[in-house]
Amino acid sequence: MVFGSGVPTVGVDALSDSDFLLDVREDDEWQAGHAEHALHIPISDFVARYGELTEAAPQDGRVNVICRSGGRSAQVTMYLVQQGIDAVNVAGGMEAWHAAGRPVVDDKGQPGFVL
Repeated sequence: MVFGSGVPTVGVDALSDSDFLLDVREDDEWQAGHAEHALHIPISDFVARYGELTEAAPQDGRVNVICRSGGRSAQVTMYLVQQGIDAVNVAGGMEAWHAAGRPVVDDKGQPGFVL
């Protein structure tokens, strides 16, 4: 699905546990709560740490980009698409993830919350 802004977007309900998730929120947000198997690269470090994504992302799969509500992840999604990567923005971000009842853990693996 693509919204009027041209950013390819996916809803939380369309994601499975095996889908690759890139969380671009800042460290304090990540530590409070995140999706358990997500890769964390804060948007503020993204360009410098881009190589971590290319190493971790599935070669034949999609990168689902998430932040708190969808704004920062939309920016990263557009950057990735420009690099030729199959990337989509997760609509509503971690707020939608949590509202849908998806698990959120803190940096110690305990139940977390969306900051």
